[in-house]
Amino acid sequence: MIKSKNLKKFNNISHGFFNNVGGVSSGIYKSLNCGIGSYDRKKNVVKNLKIVSKKIGVKKKIILLHQLHSKKIFFVNKVSKKNLFGDGLITNTKKLAIGILTADCAPILFYDSKKNIIGAVHAGWKGAYKKIVTKMIDYLKKKGSKLNDIYTIIGPCISQRNYEIKEDFKKKFLNQSKTNKRHFKQKNNKIYFDLKGYIFQQLKSIGIKNIEII
Repeated sequence: MIKSKNLKKFNNISHGFFNNVGGVSSGIYKSLNCGIGSYDRKKNVVKNLKIVSKKIGVKKKIILLHQLHSKKIFFVNKVSKKNLFGDGLITNTKKLAIGILTADCAPILFYDSKKNIIGAVHAGWKGAYKKIVTKMIDYLKKKGSKLNDIYTIIGPCISQRNYEIKEDFKKKFLNQSKTNKRHFKQKNNKIYFDLKGYIFQQLKSIGIKNIEII
C-alpha cells in the first residue's frame, strides 16, 4: 500500500493506493483484483475488498463505481445496494469508505482538512479531458470548501515515457487549448502524453496549491 506524505499527517482519515500484490485472485486475475464487474470469481473479489478494508481500517463495505470515463460524480452518505455509474465519489460521513479502480488511468484523492470532506476520482485521458477534476473542485466549493484547504493527491498512473499516442489525439487536446502543447513530447518520430502533468496543470489553474504527485 502506497501512502501520500501529505495525507499521512491527518489522523482523522485513512487512505492508500493499492497495487496488484497481496490478493487471493488466481489465473489471469492473479492480483488484488477489486473489480466487481470483472469475470473474476466474485468470492475472490469480495475477499480482496476485505483485505483492502482491513488495511485502511474500515468495517463497512467500500463504496465503488461502475466507471465510465465520464465526469459524473456522486455524493454519498451511506452504503447502498444501488449501482452507481460514474467516475467520482465524495462524502463527509464518518467511517464511510469510498474508492475507485484504475489500471493506467490516474486515481485522484481529495481532502478538505477544514470541512472533513473526502473525494476520489478516476481520470483517464477522457475523464481528464472532460475536466472531472474541475467538477470535483466545484462540488467541494458548493459544500463550502476553500481552495487553500483542499489537498489533492494524484496517485500512481501511466508515465509519459510509456504513453504513446497518435497525432489526432494530440490535435484534440491542442484544439481544447494551445497551452496543452506542454504535455506532449516527441521522440524518435513518436508522440508521448503526460497525463499526470495535464491533470496537475488543471488543478493549478483552478487555484489548488496543495497538490502531490505520486
